[in-house]
Amino acid sequence: MTPVSKAIDEVVIQSRPRNIKLNDGNRIMTVAGNKDFKTSTHILEVLRKTPGVTVDPEDGIFIGGRISPAIFVDGKPLVMSPQEIQAYLRSLSPEMVESIEVNTNPSSRYDAEFKGIIDIRLKKNGNLGWKGAYNGNVSVNRFNYRENSINGSYNTEKIVYQMQFGYNDGISTYRYNALQRLANTNVMRTNTYQIDEGKAYTAQAGIDYRLNDKNRIGVNLRGNFRNNDRMRTGSLYTTNKDESQLVFNTGSENPTDYRQDNYGITTDYSFNNKNFKLNFLGNYLLVSNKQKDDFTNKDLPTSQLLSYWKSDLFNKINIYAAQIDASQKVKNANFEMGIKYSDTRTTNNIRYDTLSVNNQFVFDPTRSNMFSYKEQILAGYLAYSQKFDKFQINAGIRVENTKSISNAVSSDSIVSRNYLKWLPSFSINYTFNKSNELSLSYSRKITRPVFSQLNPFRFYFSPLNYWIGNPYLQPSFTSQIKGTYRYKNWIASLAIGKESDVMVRYPRYDPKTNVLEYLGTNLPYRNFANLEISFPLKITKWWNVSTQLVGYYNYEFRPYLDEVFAMKIYNYEVRLNQVFSLPGGYTVNLFANYESKTGNSLYIIKPRYTVDLSIQKSWFENRLNTKISYNNIFDSYDQRLVFRHKQIIDNQFTHWWDSQRLLLAVSYNFGGSKYQGKEIQRSEEEIRAR
Repeated sequence: MTPVSKAIDEVVIQSRPRNIKLNDGNRIMTVAGNKDFKTSTHILEVLRKTPGVTVDPEDGIFIGGRISPAIFVDGKPLVMSPQEIQAYLRSLSPEMVESIEVNTNPSSRYDAEFKGIIDIRLKKNGNLGWKGAYNGNVSVNRFNYRENSINGSYNTEKIVYQMQFGYNDGISTYRYNALQRLANTNVMRTNTYQIDEGKAYTAQAGIDYRLNDKNRIGVNLRGNFRNNDRMRTGSLYTTNKDESQLVFNTGSENPTDYRQDNYGITTDYSFNNKNFKLNFLGNYLLVSNKQKDDFTNKDLPTSQLLSYWKSDLFNKINIYAAQIDASQKVKNANFEMGIKYSDTRTTNNIRYDTLSVNNQFVFDPTRSNMFSYKEQILAGYLAYSQKFDKFQINAGIRVENTKSISNAVSSDSIVSRNYLKWLPSFSINYTFNKSNELSLSYSRKITRPVFSQLNPFRFYFSPLNYWIGNPYLQPSFTSQIKGTYRYKNWIASLAIGKESDVMVRYPRYDPKTNVLEYLGTNLPYRNFANLEISFPLKITKWWNVSTQLVGYYNYEFRPYLDEVFAMKIYNYEVRLNQVFSLPGGYTVNLFANYESKTGNSLYIIKPRYTVDLSIQKSWFENRLNTKISYNNIFDSYDQRLVFRHKQIIDNQFTHWWDSQRLLLAVSYNFGGSKYQGKEIQRSEEEIRAR
């Protein structure tokens, strides 16, 4: 008998993929399978721990300082209201997301208003059949808040069906406290407490149809519906200068009934043929807001009613957008061009009725307002990119024509604008080797005022405190240069720029009525810079630390009243994300964030910090995932501001949100996907993000 020899035909050695990569100078963070994010409940919590990203207590997302980024999913922008975007991000667990790319200097290929982009790449399901996931959590403070979502998909050889449903409900709280020394030397303390009981329903359904290897079409329908019943109570407690004698003590109540309905449709089509690509994307968004308020103000010692007014608000927003992008690859060069048209129409009608001396409500024309805003943007771009050995060059030019009309019907004020702007971009990337790469980029961006900044009617915080929009605001323009260097998993980036016609709010105090109002205006300019460094440290096999260091510089030239204030502001932020991999499959995460003293030419913002502790465990072959978190352990993440120039306004105030919470979360993956289907052709952007 001849023995049969067995040989190994091939040995494949795969190194562990990096959790951090660069794409044209932009950070790409791996999410699914990344230990840094295993204890995160949803993508909003992942973003809090992502280098270069800040999430405030109201779930507002910022990058590069105070830039509100556009949120993309799989390379496409989310045309949603801010509340709907937050709800959608809470419905995504870390296990559902492949990667997150943070782009702080977008090229001319993107809308000029996108000063920053966060692109979330979802994990692709290549298996045929169906699969789904449930994500739920409850956060416990004085009150409870519950979030639930279920996602499902069914794959065939040609069609992918997707569905998502969500339901959130609960109570959140907010406090506002202020101390102001009035012009007549009296001391006034403002205290506001708000309880917000809300419910939100979301539904989404989509279909992605691969006609053949070259053509693909998709349609997505969605709805988001929320109800909020808010009760805001407040008091104004005023004494004489040495606080020995009471001057007045008033209390206010402001119950609000708020409803918002969102409807959206997205259609997209792509054609790929060898080196040519064509894409179409269409979006429609309808947002309807209704709000009813009561404002009562009483003298607390005598219970005498001082004032009483009601408001009835209706707001409707329609957004239509369509864009076509085409690209052609010629050897190592790639040429792109595209055109986009968007149409935004917003109407707003708020009516105030005030209780008169004869105990009847009378229409109040001084507060009531009808306002409409129409904006049309036609944009086009040309882009070129080419690789020369270790060099990658990208250049582009974008032109945008904006037409807008704002009409304050009540004050008979119409503002019409029509302007054309050219916005270039350029970047160069050099790869020394697998461990070292350098990127330099330049871009010019435009920021148009949003509806709430233009609308000239009052949003009340208290009977003596409100802010009001300015229909004459001009758009601002930002020019920025950014450099990024990567050594292995260490990344450092420096951005320097200048913004002209900066849109800000400023306070104006009336010493006769003691009313403090916040108005909108354009500053001549501001200079800014920020330096970001992030690096991981492996202390032991079971202890990993990710460190982020960010330094900011801001100089704004601010005319205010009869003076000009110009200050150089320096501040920094430090984040430590520690992950402990313990026996039994438990993962413990300790996250700490410190923000130094900062501010602007008018305000000092005091330092603040937060510490979060969480633990995670998977069960049943990772199908069931459980997490327990204690967020903001020391209740230390409130925001405290002090007005710098006490000869104008001697004022300080604090915003507090109930972010100190115990959170219990569970996610479960289910489904019957069993066999692999054909690989669906991916776009260039999807390939780069893998």
